[in-house]
Amino acid sequence: MSEKSEEQKPATKIRVIEDAEATGDTAAAYDYWRAGSGRKQVPGIIKCFGARPDFLRQVIQFSNAVHFSEGHLSRRHKEMIASRVSYLNHCPY
Repeated sequence: MSEKSEEQKPATKIRVIEDAEATGDTAAAYDYWRAGSGRKQVPGIIKCFGARPDFLRQVIQFSNAVHFSEGHLSRRHKEMIASRVSYLNHCPY
């Protein structure tokens, strides 16, 4: 792979709204995610729902209930699995 192609981000069909351009309900939804996660940087998978902040809040609530609640696997292990699957799928988010 050439240096130039390694520097380029993969093209996506989904418009990702970055933190700096988030306003109104989208900015509020990002803040809602930050408050619940304890993290400062909003990940790309969350940003890809930024165009629909009403739906984004539902995604966050669902994700917290299903993916990040304690169960047979800890949150840490679930995140490790999700990260590995994303890597294997070459997911840009």
